[in-house]
Amino acid sequence: MSQQYNSNIEEEESFAPIYANQEDFNPSETVSSFLNTTYDPARLHPLAGLGGGLDYLNLDDDPGVLPGTQGGLLPSRGWGDDLTYGTGLTYIAGLSLGGAYGFYEGLRSSPSPAFKIRLNTVLNSMTRRGPFIGNSAGVLALMYNGVNGAIGKARGTHDPLNSVAAGALTGALFKSTAGLRAAGSAGGVCAVLAGIWAFGREYVL
Repeated sequence: MSQQYNSNIEEEESFAPIYANQEDFNPSETVSSFLNTTYDPARLHPLAGLGGGLDYLNLDDDPGVLPGTQGGLLPSRGWGDDLTYGTGLTYIAGLSLGGAYGFYEGLRSSPSPAFKIRLNTVLNSMTRRGPFIGNSAGVLALMYNGVNGAIGKARGTHDPLNSVAAGALTGALFKSTAGLRAAGSAGGVCAVLAGIWAFGREYVL
């Protein structure tokens, strides 16, 4: 049965050659002759055949100040950046300075020259001074940036005068529970520091 079926296929079916067009097949062609054929590598480029109709976009190497940012060594996109990064950096700086001061204070106030007692005194001083100064500096920076942004929004402009006013209000509000004299002194000190920072950032940085 199988042999009869195969014979019927051979008799009835006609198989087409691989090359439908005999002109496409050249028995004299070999692999070496194909590889030795000259070709233009430029035609393999993705942009081949476009000619001079392609326009290029020229970009400067130095983009300068990004849109919406304030230039300088410390670029900022507004009070949101100042509120976030300024508060965090101020807290870290205060924590570091407080820890350094606590380390120095612990070495000087150690009741005994023994290593363990001195180490315990240093650690106690660092953990007491560092978080206190860091938290105070972070709160001041948070209040200052918030007040500075509110003043700039109300005036419609951001300049060093806003920073001076924000520093004065922040210092006075921070020490308001200690009396008018302490609030005034703190406001004056913070106004001077904010002015130095603002004018220095404006004309130096």
